Amino acid sequence: MLDTRNRTTRWMGGAAALAVAVSLTAAGSAGANDPEVGRDPAGIWAASLEGVHGVAPDVTVRQLARASVAGSGIRVRFGNPFGDAPVRIRDAWVGRNLAPGGARLIPGSNRPLTFRGSRTVAIAPGTVELSDPVPISVEAQQDLAVSVYAPGSPVNDHTFPPFAFDPPASYIGTGGNTAADPSDAAFPSVPVIPGNTSSTATGYHPGQTWWMDLVVAERPAARGTLVTLGDSITDGYQAIGPPGQRWTDVLTDRLNALPPGQRLAIANAGISGNTVSVQPNPYDPTGQCCGPPAPVRLDRDVLSVPGLRTVLLLEATNDLGGGDNAPPAPAAQVIDAMQTIIARLHARHVRVISATVLPMCNPADSTKEAARLAVNQWIRTSGTPDAVLDFDAVLRNPANPTEMTPDLRADCYHPNAAGDTLIGQSIPLQLLTR
Repeated sequence: MLDTRNRTTRWMGGAAALAVAVSLTAAGSAGANDPEVGRDPAGIWAASLEGVHGVAPDVTVRQLARASVAGSGIRVRFGNPFGDAPVRIRDAWVGRNLAPGGARLIPGSNRPLTFRGSRTVAIAPGTVELSDPVPISVEAQQDLAVSVYAPGSPVNDHTFPPFAFDPPASYIGTGGNTAADPSDAAFPSVPVIPGNTSSTATGYHPGQTWWMDLVVAERPAARGTLVTLGDSITDGYQAIGPPGQRWTDVLTDRLNALPPGQRLAIANAGISGNTVSVQPNPYDPTGQCCGPPAPVRLDRDVLSVPGLRTVLLLEATNDLGGGDNAPPAPAAQVIDAMQTIIARLHARHVRVISATVLPMCNPADSTKEAARLAVNQWIRTSGTPDAVLDFDAVLRNPANPTEMTPDLRADCYHPNAAGDTLIGQSIPLQLLTR
C-alpha cells in the first residue's frame, strides 16, 4: 500500500452486463423452492480488481469471499482487465470453509466450476468470464472458498491489509494443482504475508485476491444489490480495533436483520487509493496500485453487477488530498466527476446515494479544506443524488471540524473500527430499502 497517511433517488432497474460477460440465465439450484430466496440473480460479494502484478507461479490460490446475504446457485466472475496476455484457468473449484477464514473445506462441499460447460477458460485481456451456476448454497456472512489454478497467467489482483482471518483473503499453495483438495495440507496458514502489497509467496495473504472480483447468487435471500463505490474508507483500510468490522460489514449485519423482501446484498467496490475523477493517481505513476478512476471502472465494477438497485458513492479524499504523483484536485473537478457518475447511473435507472467527504486534518484556512467544504456543500444541496448521507457530520470533531473525532479515527484520512461502526449504524435503512 502507499502512503498510509493519505489513503484512504432514481429507482432500480436491472444493470446491463458487460458485453464480454456471460449472460445470466436461470438454473436449477439448491433452495430453488425456498420462499425466502429471491427470484432474480444478485451480486452478493465483490472485491474490485486494481492492477496487474507479475505472473502466477505453478501454484493454486484458495481465495475467501464472505457472502453478504444467503443465496444458492453460486457463480463466480474472474477478470483480466489489466493483463497483456490471457488468464488461462486450468481448474477452478468453489466450496465452503470448515471454519471462518480457514483453508480447510467442509467435506463434500467443494465443487468444480465450469464456463459454458468447459472446465477450462481463457480470459482475454480486458474481459471477464462468469462461471456457470454451481448447485450449492451459502448462508449470510459465511465464507466461500474459490480455488484457482492458472499458472503463467498475469495476476490481476485486489490488495489491502485487513484483519487476519477476515476475508477477503487468500492462501497461496505449496505448488501444482490442488484446487480439488478439500484439506488445507497444500495451503499453509503461515507465514502471514501482509495484504498491502502483491505477493506470490506461499502462505496466508489477508486482503489479497487474484482474478476473482464478483460472486453472484442465482437465488439470493435479497431483493437486489447495493454497490458501495469508493476508496480505502469503503475498502476497509485501517478499520482497526474492536469490533473489527468495515462500515459495509456493519451495514450488512443490519440489512440481514430485515425480511428478505426488503433486504439488499452488498457488493463492495472500494479500492484503496482510488480517485473519483479521471486524473493520474496521486500515489502511483504506474497506475497499477489503486484501480482506474471511478468513471473508468464504473461499467465493470458497478453497472455489470446483477441485481443492481442502488449505489452508495463515497469518494474524493484522494482527489482532494493529492500526492507526489498528482496535485490536489479543485472542487470543480470532483463535482464534475460526481455529476458524470450519477448521470450515468440514473440513465440505467439506478438510485444513487452520495456520502459527504470525511475531514482530512487540513488547516481551516487551507485550499484543500475549502475544496472539501465546497464538495460537501454541493453533495448536500445540489439535489443531484437521490439521497445524501452526511458522514462528515457523523465523524467530525465538534472542537475542530477539520478532523475526525480522535477516538473514531485511525489516521487523518481513515476511521478506525469504532468510526466505521458509527458510520454503518448511522445509515437509515429506509433510504436503501423503500
